[in-house]
Amino acid sequence: MEAMEIDSQNILQRKQATYSSLDDPFEIHKETYRGQQYSQIYFARLHLMRTLLYSLAPNWKPHLPVCTILELEKDRECIIVGTLYKHMKLKPCILDEYSKERSVTPLVKPHNFMHPDDTLVLEDDSGRVKLSGSVLLPSIYVTGVVVALLGKETDAGDFLVQDVLEAGLPPQIEHSLKPREDKHVVFVSGLSVGGSTSNPLQFQLLIDHITGHLGDEKEQGIAAEIVHVVLAGNSVEFPRGLLNGQNLASKDQSRLSEPIKELDIFLTQVAASLPLDIMPGSDDPANFSLPQQPLNRCLFPGSSAYNTFRSCTNPHCFEVDNIRLLGTSGQNIDDLEKYSEAKDKLEFMERTLRWRHLAPTTPNTLGCYPFVDRDPFFIDSCPHVYFVGNQDKYKTDLIKGSEGQLVRLICIPKFCDTGVAVVLNLRNLECHTLSFGTEFSS
Repeated sequence: MEAMEIDSQNILQRKQATYSSLDDPFEIHKETYRGQQYSQIYFARLHLMRTLLYSLAPNWKPHLPVCTILELEKDRECIIVGTLYKHMKLKPCILDEYSKERSVTPLVKPHNFMHPDDTLVLEDDSGRVKLSGSVLLPSIYVTGVVVALLGKETDAGDFLVQDVLEAGLPPQIEHSLKPREDKHVVFVSGLSVGGSTSNPLQFQLLIDHITGHLGDEKEQGIAAEIVHVVLAGNSVEFPRGLLNGQNLASKDQSRLSEPIKELDIFLTQVAASLPLDIMPGSDDPANFSLPQQPLNRCLFPGSSAYNTFRSCTNPHCFEVDNIRLLGTSGQNIDDLEKYSEAKDKLEFMERTLRWRHLAPTTPNTLGCYPFVDRDPFFIDSCPHVYFVGNQDKYKTDLIKGSEGQLVRLICIPKFCDTGVAVVLNLRNLECHTLSFGTEFSS
């Protein structure tokens, strides 16, 4: 009895953290589809962003008038606000698939559709105008971004851009001044359970580390500081040959459910120990268009029995100990990479924050729900942490806004390819990786 009492004193208690979900804008509850077009979401976006940019314009260029495209006059300097449209020579078109001359069209690299002849057009409620000049580079911007432009109309009828005003980072809730203790959030992405590159042993090692079943007392002490786990999309992978639109035989149906069952066994171990958020990704059994709705809890009979298990939307916004985290499963950044250029994924992420829009290419090249009176991807409050899942490699940076905003950017690599998870310290927003590898001798 005395020995048991001594042992119980050495038991490590996991640290606790407050949690609140901010996914409400991304949840589709009472929305009804009545055949509406996507113009409505563009109007909602323009209205939101125009009001914001109008308020910023007097401090930017106080001596110049703001006018609509219809009010432009030749050689008169003014500011116009509108939505950019990017005319792309190589952008895939559904009609090309039915064209008799499609064999003549040159083959395009599937990862990027940029061309030197791409041009930009600005559009508002009154009309549209072609943009010229070297200030606004087509390689940086995409269709759907709302900006304010300084310039004048030329003899050719173009608008010569002299300067650009973006919305910039939104206001940020300040950090609490009271001293914080070390608490960690673990991000994992691209598990692809059931796929050819998936390594169950690798994932089990990660789970054992998170739940405190690996290592000595020091390692377990570190694991006890983990207060939350986030799975950022593409958790399962189904056999491609089965999903061909045909009716499935009973044996194939069981094969289709195996990856989900295997994932549920893994997640039950995590949920029994600490809070867990799972986001849908492009390969998961969820709706295709953004915002993706939470994976059905019926898929996870084991893990969903715990109140620590949360099935969330993609994008996902939440607060842990008053630190705001915002993230996606990667579709928004992957789509930007196809239609614009940057030095790395972090630069794409920073652009979405400065444009105050999580997925500017929706609904043009990235599927989204046809909202009527709102645009859920508008970023009205700056997160402290902005993460993107299913990337090729781990990258991170800390960016600063003009009003003192600090944002930790994190690219989460695919776990099935790299064996890497990302750990974020909520005390100072520093992050590092956890790498797991397995080798089998022949």
